[in-house]
Amino acid sequence: MRKKRKKRRTGLGITALMVLLICGIVVYKRQELSKSNVRIEAKIKELQEDIKDAEEEAKDIKKKKAYVQTQEFIEEMAREKLGLVYKDEIIFKSED
Repeated sequence: MRKKRKKRRTGLGITALMVLLICGIVVYKRQELSKSNVRIEAKIKELQEDIKDAEEEAKDIKKKKAYVQTQEFIEEMAREKLGLVYKDEIIFKSED
């Protein structure tokens, strides 16, 4: 009868030890996942900001593309790059 009780106690002790070990592993892994989750959320926020910046840049490019196709831009470039003027304009140059 005493041997049975000792076997039960030993079995219960081993079972309790295994349960505690598993609980410890679960808690440790949960902490690792929590840290990983924080890093991933920070990366997501950073990427969302990058997306917003890229969208704003795309809007600016579309505006510039539309402006480049206007007559005003063509005249401006002709004046700056090629030095062209209208027939009725007077050009003043400095003596330097």
